Amino acid sequence: MTVSIDLATAWAFIIAFAVFAYVVMDGFDLGIGILFPAFKPGPERDSAMNSVAPVWDGNETWLVLGGGGLMAAFPLAYAIILPALYAPIIAMLLALIFRGVGFEFRWRDPRHRPFWDLAFTAGSVVAAFAQGVTLGALLQGIKVVGRGYGGGWWDWLSPFSLLTGASVVIGYALLGSTWLIMKTQGPMQARAYRQAGWLGWATIACIAAVSAATPFLQNGYYQRWFAMPNVLYTAQVPLLVVVGSGLFFLNLRARRQAAPFLLTLGLFALTFAGLGISMFPYVVPTAVTIWDAAAPASSQVFMLVGAAVLIPIILIYTGYAYWVFRGKVGHEGYH
Repeated sequence: MTVSIDLATAWAFIIAFAVFAYVVMDGFDLGIGILFPAFKPGPERDSAMNSVAPVWDGNETWLVLGGGGLMAAFPLAYAIILPALYAPIIAMLLALIFRGVGFEFRWRDPRHRPFWDLAFTAGSVVAAFAQGVTLGALLQGIKVVGRGYGGGWWDWLSPFSLLTGASVVIGYALLGSTWLIMKTQGPMQARAYRQAGWLGWATIACIAAVSAATPFLQNGYYQRWFAMPNVLYTAQVPLLVVVGSGLFFLNLRARRQAAPFLLTLGLFALTFAGLGISMFPYVVPTAVTIWDAAAPASSQVFMLVGAAVLIPIILIYTGYAYWVFRGKVGHEGYH
């Protein structure tokens, strides 16, 4: 597999970066929602929610950039992928709305707080599961006829997509628990350490299961991973996953606070790299490459200028927000 840098490749990497930024920044928010029923109503739930309250609002920016960038830079891929994945994508968007409403209204309507807590949890679980199902459905392949989607309404639903959906839920829960290790203290932090332990093993099992199944979805995947000389390079990804997993449990046992979260992000980065190995240069696997789907060069250049200005601004603002609220959440539930 060779990579030549041109406009289509640049936009593929920009969209991939936006998607990964969303996974990193919204993953632990969704993870906290997934774990929310494990916290006691009152100060514990308030502390968990306040640990992300200063930074969670801007996370969907990256989701919009990923989806909007796909539509603008690769319109043919957008026209094929969206009809194929309408159901999980609509489920994800509705769940994100419910989660946001639950997040805001639980403070403004204390009388119905149990209902808003349920909306926050359900929205987080459904959004994470729908994201995983969308990924699995894309990986397993989309039927393309001519220049459009040629499959049915339920083609996205398969054992593999259900596996990837469950895996994302578990992985996000791990991100949430390691985030709380960094941001809380006392009994709540102790609980987060325990949660991170069993969630770590569950996440590794999910990575192994998805990784074992993926090469057999398409013959092209198998060739990319196991054909010579590709295997000399691709073998480094599972090796690094094993090393990162070992370091994760060592740091968890040593009761380090930031390292488990950073190492979990590293595991997510490695799985994302594996996804890139499997798919690139296809945006619709085995059917449409990034060059087949690309918008005219003039359109891509025009958008690239805007992205070159706006993405650094977003990164600077986001980094500043995380720096300002870098401390722990106190027992009273505030930074």
